[in-house]
Formats: sequence, C-alpha cells, structure tokens
Amino acid sequence: MIKTISLLIASNIFMTFAWYGFLKDKNIPLWKAILLSWFIAFFEYCLMVPANRNGFMNGISGFQLKIIQEIITLVIFTFFAIWYLREPFKLNYLISFFFILCAVFFAFKK
Repeated sequence: MIKTISLLIASNIFMTFAWYGFLKDKNIPLWKAILLSWFIAFFEYCLMVPANRNGFMNGISGFQLKIIQEIITLVIFTFFAIWYLREPFKLNYLISFFFILCAVFFAFKK
C-alpha cells in the first residue's frame, strides 16, 4: 500500500502542475500551455498507471484506488493553491474536505 500511495502522490504532483500550473501566466499562448501540459502529464501517467496496477494487484479495489487518488489530489492541490496560486484557504473548503473524508471512511468500512 505504501508503494501505491507514494506513486499516487508523485503522480498527482505532476498532474497538478500539468492542469493548473499555467493559470498564473496568462501570457503563454493556449497552444503552448496545452503542449507543455501534455509533456508534464506524460510523467504523471508513467507514475499513475503503475500505482493503480500495484494497488489493484495487492487487493485494493478500483473504487478504493480512485477514492485514495482523489484525497491525495485534494491535499496536493490545497498546498499548490495556497503556495503557488496564492489563494486563501476558506472554512467552507475545510468543511467540504471533512465530508469527503467521511466518504473515504465509508468506502473502506467492511
């Protein structure tokens, strides 16, 4: 499980920069942002596919893998939005994350 989560974390760092890294610089033409995003996303896929395969082969269901991935995405994006995009973190985001964590609890409950 540690290997799967580590790969998912690394993958999501690439994904976040591929999808949202060009929001601040509005001077980059859209076609360049798309090409650069695809280049970055290549590395995301090189980590995401092995992460999902490893997790699935070690007993994590597809649903559970997706839920883990979404939580990791939210945590990484939170740091990215605060640090890179300089956006404030509001109470309603924290409450929303709490309910998502509740969903994770029920997804893994036997």
